[in-house]
Amino acid sequence: MIQSSMQSSWVELSAPALANNIAVFKGLLSGAPSGREAKLGVVLKSNAYGHGLAEVLSVIHSQVEIIHLISPTDAIEVRKMEKQQGWPKRRILVIGATDPQEFVQLAEHHVEVTLADHNVLAAAQALKEKGLRAKAHVHVETGLSREGFFPAEIPLKLGFLGEDDCPFEVAGVLSHFANTEDVTEQQYALGQLRQFEEGCEVLEKLLGSGAGQLERHISASAAALVLPPARLDSVRVGIALYGFWPSAETRLSAKIVSPELPKLKPVLSWRCRSQIVKQLQAGAYVGYGCTYRCERQTRIAVFPVGYFDGYPRMLSGRAHVLVNGHRAPVLGRVMMNHIVVDVTAVTGDDTPVVATLLGNDGGETVSAEMLAGWAQTIHYEIVTRIHPQLKRIVVNQ
Repeated sequence: MIQSSMQSSWVELSAPALANNIAVFKGLLSGAPSGREAKLGVVLKSNAYGHGLAEVLSVIHSQVEIIHLISPTDAIEVRKMEKQQGWPKRRILVIGATDPQEFVQLAEHHVEVTLADHNVLAAAQALKEKGLRAKAHVHVETGLSREGFFPAEIPLKLGFLGEDDCPFEVAGVLSHFANTEDVTEQQYALGQLRQFEEGCEVLEKLLGSGAGQLERHISASAAALVLPPARLDSVRVGIALYGFWPSAETRLSAKIVSPELPKLKPVLSWRCRSQIVKQLQAGAYVGYGCTYRCERQTRIAVFPVGYFDGYPRMLSGRAHVLVNGHRAPVLGRVMMNHIVVDVTAVTGDDTPVVATLLGNDGGETVSAEMLAGWAQTIHYEIVTRIHPQLKRIVVNQ
């Protein structure tokens, strides 16, 4: 097998930062409104928000109680990793779309499932045919207008859950907030919470005496940080696990809600080694379209990273990277596999250099929020679009 080039870009993941962020949420959850300490669930969907599912799991598996995934394939992969590594099984809940045969596979691997759409009857039949039972969480539609059942629909569409031969053991009920991140007032969220409570009551009535203590969960990162009444029995921490505030509004709200602002630490750094460092004469054009022209003699570094790797093309002529602890501007267009950077002020010869595309170098930082601003998007997209094939390394700093 040909080994990856030493010149490729790579991602570094800080184990201490992950541990810090987990500790932040464990502290927040110690006084849950339910009277019980809420369980910490973490969301590892979309390749752990671009950080690397296997790498993140290797750090946090022993520190969390529930793993939330979108893909049934990922859930089965986590079970395989647990077996290979000799780890105890953690609870896993798939909160994404699942077809009937995937329900069967998940039940075989003792993975909890979500009942959220028209597939539930076919899934129940598939489980019966295999003689399997599955722990399930009912998704209540409360105002996101995505998956789930409105409270009034539950008796009609999920009436079979109360039957003796139902292959689903209803263990929980969930929903998703629609607008906790973009606002500093939470009236819409509080309305969703009331709708959620109504759905829970309807479901409990349907299940009758067969209903155990249903685990209620609706809070993702933002609500867990700023809406204490919504922490309930467990939370699903996603973007904040990786050290990012969901939004500026969430950070502002947290200053009001918390006596001390939680200290989240970004986990991910993205670096790349130069392919070429060389001198260009004044008047030379750089890159496709000749969109940049050197006004003076300029030393450039060419880095083998581009929009194929997840470095947005919208950063063309807008972004800077960090080289030797200093800012260095990206010149011209971001290409599919390359960027060109002006390193005139940061290096005195043509020796190869390393650029920090995202993260810290010396006293300087390029944050995901900065990249998102330049690329006119959100930081969620910046990190989740980092190519999954790039090497990811766990570091202890």
